[in-house]
Amino acid sequence: QVQLVESGGGLVQPGGSLRLSCVTSGISFSVAAMGWYRQAPGKQRELVATITAGGSTIYAASVKGRFTISRDNAKKTVHLQMNSLKPEDTAVYYCKATSGPVGYWGQGTQVTVSS
Repeated sequence: QVQLVESGGGLVQPGGSLRLSCVTSGISFSVAAMGWYRQAPGKQRELVATITAGGSTIYAASVKGRFTISRDNAKKTVHLQMNSLKPEDTAVYYCKATSGPVGYWGQGTQVTVSS
């Protein structure tokens, strides 16, 4: 059974930082592409950042230079370090694992940026 469990969300003031984690089980993590997506109220889910099995990364323009995605193959975990947070970063953040043609999603973690 595949499981992706996100953690690390919460309420933070503008300019603050959060680190999201996604622990996986049931997949061959070391060969899976991993990604973080987010969905704000009333908006479509959008890509935030991805990292391939080889460590190549892609970022949305809106987060480039502020967010960093990383992976720990030994712990089967992917992280998203979020710095200089803005109110427009408020959303539910989802972890996704892609293994071959199949994608798996976590349940999401809420990030709220507000003073």
